[in-house]
Amino acid sequence: MDLRIFSRGGNVSLQRSARSVRVLLLVFLTIISLAGAFGPVAGLAQDGFDRKVKNKVPPSYPEIARKIGLTGTVKLQVVVAPNGSVKETKVIGGHPILVTAAVDAVKKWKFDTASGDSTGTIEFRFDPGN
Repeated sequence: MDLRIFSRGGNVSLQRSARSVRVLLLVFLTIISLAGAFGPVAGLAQDGFDRKVKNKVPPSYPEIARKIGLTGTVKLQVVVAPNGSVKETKVIGGHPILVTAAVDAVKKWKFDTASGDSTGTIEFRFDPGN
């Protein structure tokens, strides 16, 4: 069914107008999501840790990732032992090429000592432009 509205400028199809609105909405949402993916993002984010990092080792950007222009974020769950060393890592998300570099780096981190284990998440942003 094609409804038409008659106005001074002629008739307008509601079906065509609705389609245009859907297309514009889709374009808008695509732009917003791309801006989030490629916009300025910090190279490192920590969440849920009650312990201060004493020594951070930055991840090395894998050469293969640099050659193919691979960017992305790696999110890790980290368990820190009472002595401040990283006891365990679990990959929450990220490209496999980038995950290895992030895990290798975070295993070298040292945190303040505490009476028990601490768990939190760490996010690494890999971007060849930075």
